[in-house]
Amino acid sequence: MKIFRRNNGFTLVELMTTISIAVILMAIAIPSFKTMIENQRLVTTASEFYAAVNLTRAEAIKRGARVNMVANDGAKWTSGWTVFIDANDNLLVDAGETIIFTHDATVANITSVNTFTDTSSTYISYTGNGRSRTKASSQQPQAGTVSFTLGDATRRVKINFLGRARICNPVANLSTCSSTVSGN
Repeated sequence: MKIFRRNNGFTLVELMTTISIAVILMAIAIPSFKTMIENQRLVTTASEFYAAVNLTRAEAIKRGARVNMVANDGAKWTSGWTVFIDANDNLLVDAGETIIFTHDATVANITSVNTFTDTSSTYISYTGNGRSRTKASSQQPQAGTVSFTLGDATRRVKINFLGRARICNPVANLSTCSSTVSGN
């Protein structure tokens, strides 16, 4: 009579084979996972910026007055942005001015480029009727594009001559997502 023993474990060869397959699969998956995370960070940044532009416009309409959105450092949107009522029209957040919303700096490695009607400062401004405007004239629209880039991916927030904003992906639709002011 033969007694059969039940084997409840793995042999060393089976374990090493399984670990080798897992390492190969992870080596293949990690770069695409990193790309997916970067793309999501870029989409999130563009969406938050888009929401702030719409908030600026909505507050201007609600208050019936000019409301501005400026880059926190005065130069790059990646430093963050502030939506506020600029009582003295200097595009700076001064003491006593009403701050509606502030966004912190974006995640590292995201870059931004502006292409607007008025390039003298990094700002977006709306009048009480919901139209964008330059700081020089309420009759001249502040139209253009803010492009956010991370790695090889880009998302653009475009503001047309009426002040309406939209997000686009230049890879998916280059014909309507150019970075020029006239392409809005």
